[in-house]
Amino acid sequence: MIKRQIDYILLFAVIALVVIGLIFVYSASYYSAEITYNNKYFFVIKQAIGAAIGLVAMLIFARVKLDFIKKMWIWGVVISVVLLCLVFVPGIGVENYGARRWIGFGGFTLQPSEIAKFAFVLFCAVYMSKTDTSKLRFCIAPIAVGVTFCGLIIAEPNMSITMCMALLMLIMLYLGGMKWKYFLLMLIPFAIAVPLLIIIEPYRLQRLLAFIDPWASPKDEGYQLIQSLYALGGGGWFGVGLFNSRQKYRFLPFAESDFVFAVIGEELGLFGCLIIFALYVTVILRGVRIAANVNDKFGCYLAGGISAVIAVQSLINFAVVTGSIPPTGLPLPFVSYGGTSLVVFMSAIGILLNLSSQANKNNIGDKLWIT
Repeated sequence: MIKRQIDYILLFAVIALVVIGLIFVYSASYYSAEITYNNKYFFVIKQAIGAAIGLVAMLIFARVKLDFIKKMWIWGVVISVVLLCLVFVPGIGVENYGARRWIGFGGFTLQPSEIAKFAFVLFCAVYMSKTDTSKLRFCIAPIAVGVTFCGLIIAEPNMSITMCMALLMLIMLYLGGMKWKYFLLMLIPFAIAVPLLIIIEPYRLQRLLAFIDPWASPKDEGYQLIQSLYALGGGGWFGVGLFNSRQKYRFLPFAESDFVFAVIGEELGLFGCLIIFALYVTVILRGVRIAANVNDKFGCYLAGGISAVIAVQSLINFAVVTGSIPPTGLPLPFVSYGGTSLVVFMSAIGILLNLSSQANKNNIGDKLWIT
């Protein structure tokens, strides 16, 4: 009887990122948490709870039968649409900084868009494993679901997750074998939509101008990017030392969430940043290898889609923090503060580990896998 074998390299890399996240959520937040909540452990306690729930979810999804996960493909879409609509319901949706992106449950909040990304991947994995998406008519369903999700998310408004979802839709269609002529045809409405979305909301245009020249508005839209660059630049090669960041003293907004990587760069320097990069590259490459070794289309598309979500979101976060693209709010997977994001991403890793055990059963002796 063949024992289940999981990808321990993937597991180690993810656990390492979660632990690093706990350390730097505390480091980046303890000063502001002490002032705001009179408890310097406020953010890290909530993150630790999310990590504990995420670990349990990861273990469950690593063991559950894949047929059960496959049966959730339609329910995932329905639940995601309902949750995305609930954010607009008074008394249920929670508004912060002019956006309604969360659902409140007592002292906890849930961000439906985090769930929607992986629900879309599951939908595409099942649908594309049953149809020939090289034919345009079979691409209508995933496009319709993707556009619906994008429309609900941009209405919150949440430009960053909308762009992430749009890129994910294009990637899944590419993985499904959509012909290049149709693929390029799809890019036309995207090329038109992006500038329109920027123009109709003044704050998005201001962020774009701040990206081009942050010093033109150093106390307004350019402030966050400037402080992020100060943090990264101040870190040098080896950083100023763990817990010794200066920017976290309420200079850098959202230091524990969207811009936690800037604090990592300041405290650990370029050397620490390269370690973080290496861990993400490891997670993504292991996911791609799992997709390549799974013996069915469903598993291939599911593993490829999960890896794509991690790759897109981490790359966008790195690009924002380093000033490579216009500022936008998008958490760094496994590391940034945010319980919903942490639980959902760890659950997705559980599915990857599940798929890796199936791949190992069909590739005994493959030296790519840790046995």
